[in-house]
Amino acid sequence: MKGKRIRNQWGRFAAAVVMGLLFFAGATPGFGALKPNIIIILIDDLGYGDIGPYGATKQKTPHLDRMAAEGMKLTTFCTTAPVCSPSRASIQTGSYYKRVNFDKVILPDSNIGLNPKETTIAEVVKPMGYSTHYLGKWHLGDQKVFLPTMQGYDYYYGHPYSPDMPTVVRAPKPPNRVNLGKGDNQVLPIVENTWLAEQIGYINPLTKRYTEMALDYITEQAKADQKFFLFLSHMSVHEPVSPGDDWKGTSDNGKYGDAVQQLDWSTGEILQRLRDLGIDKDTLVFYTSDNGPAPSGAGTAFPLRGTKHTTWEGGVRVNALFWWPGTIPAGVECNALTTMMDLLPTIAHLTGGKLPDVKLDGYNIWPIIKGESTESPYDVFYYYRRSDLVAVRSGKWKFHILTPDKKRNVLNNLEVDPAETTDVTAEHPEVVKRLQALAQLAREDMGDGNEGPGVRPIGTMEGAMPFIMPHGLVRPDARPPVGE
Repeated sequence: MKGKRIRNQWGRFAAAVVMGLLFFAGATPGFGALKPNIIIILIDDLGYGDIGPYGATKQKTPHLDRMAAEGMKLTTFCTTAPVCSPSRASIQTGSYYKRVNFDKVILPDSNIGLNPKETTIAEVVKPMGYSTHYLGKWHLGDQKVFLPTMQGYDYYYGHPYSPDMPTVVRAPKPPNRVNLGKGDNQVLPIVENTWLAEQIGYINPLTKRYTEMALDYITEQAKADQKFFLFLSHMSVHEPVSPGDDWKGTSDNGKYGDAVQQLDWSTGEILQRLRDLGIDKDTLVFYTSDNGPAPSGAGTAFPLRGTKHTTWEGGVRVNALFWWPGTIPAGVECNALTTMMDLLPTIAHLTGGKLPDVKLDGYNIWPIIKGESTESPYDVFYYYRRSDLVAVRSGKWKFHILTPDKKRNVLNNLEVDPAETTDVTAEHPEVVKRLQALAQLAREDMGDGNEGPGVRPIGTMEGAMPFIMPHGLVRPDARPPVGE
């Protein structure tokens, strides 16, 4: 009898321990999370068909070919905008750019930027013990309050906006100054944290510099046994395209192809460094572009139609390679609709980070990346141009409210017509009616040409000034304190 009582007591004790662990797992952020190191490599204006895994032939990308062979390739991965600033807002927030009211490309001295109240990917992973590092193009506001170090990143080094934007926009070139670009006195500010570190012309080989800084950061974190999140946002291949000197003339596609090949080299260096440090099996690497190729350049979105600035598939569907040896199955391809908005919720899942307490439009797509599902989480996906709703997708159907060439009410079957050449509206009136109803739901939520009730405010400030003001003066809050 005594033995039976002891066994019962031990049984109740064991049950209590199990229940406690289950409670702990549900209530504690990060419990049971995989917690890989995370690297996002974002290219600027790279076309869907510009790298080997997606059919490129004019430039060679052996490192990306290997990355795809060792990982997951998504073939229907979309940005939310065919231009950079709005697209990048969606990456950082997990929301349509329309929802965060970020429908403009940010210019130097703009008084708007990503609202500091928004939660970025860095702010999701940082409480989970991650070091956070941003290198390269930001383009979500160049005023101090909008820079990466104000948005969850421990360190920032890079250019705050596109390289074709003049830093002196309302003044003539001062006497005896060299013209470095298309505009008068046009130079690009390079920022470290919030300070102006350097003023450069367009031809400076930033791809090599950012790559070397990324390698140093990865090595430092590995030696310190520190989990890290690196966001590497290249300037290339944004116009004016400027490959490094060592890469000029190496492709069959002019300087554009040369620059793509240099970016392939950069990615190969990063992947090899992870292998050499023995942390490749502890690191998730993601390679993509912010939007489609520039219409005036040598890039291509083939077999898709369209370019940057358009909401044809070629303007918004981009490369998406996920690599994590030993965890992501090798050589797998999936055509499920996924988007840039999925990065934040997926990374939150992997790191155990807490999702922001606001409406998100993206999903955790880890089951797709892991090869466990081929089903898209999207019942509907919306295409915006500036603040206007211009197209709706559901399943294989894409309904253009207004096409980029100004035609109204056009239906395409993307499954058989990815180039969007054949209007099948007349054959499928019931599909048109269903997608029109879905469009109305978006209007009631986020608006259409206006701000709906589901839109959150963009960040604003008074007294905005460019980093480099007329006649070369540096903005007062961008000058490092004496002694730094």
